[in-house]
Amino acid sequence: MAEKRMLIVDAELAEKIDANRGDMGRSEFINLLLDAQLKEEPEQQDYVSKEEFQQFAQGMKDLLRNFFEFFLSYGVELGKQPQDAAFTEFSQKLQSLGAAVNKAKKSN
Repeated sequence: MAEKRMLIVDAELAEKIDANRGDMGRSEFINLLLDAQLKEEPEQQDYVSKEEFQQFAQGMKDLLRNFFEFFLSYGVELGKQPQDAAFTEFSQKLQSLGAAVNKAKKSN
C-alpha cells in the first residue's frame, strides 16, 4: 500500500475539489489535475508576439505590393491602357504605397 500523508488546504478549495471530482476520490482527482498540468508544454503560446505580428504585417504589405506590381505590369504588357479615372486614382495609391514600403525598408 502506498504511503499516505495529510495535505491541509483551505475549506473553500476542499469544497471546490468535492464539487468537481464526481465519483473519483479526492486523491485521485488531485493526481489527475497535477498530471494534466505537468504534461502541458511550458513554452506553449496562445498569442502572437509583437515581433511576429510586425513580420506578418510586413510580409502582407510585400505580398500586396508584389501583386499590384504584377497586376500593373500585366496590364502594360497587354497594351491596354484604361482611361478610367478610378483606375488612375488606384494606380496613384499603389505607387504611394510602394514608395512608403521602400521608405520603411530603408529606415529599418
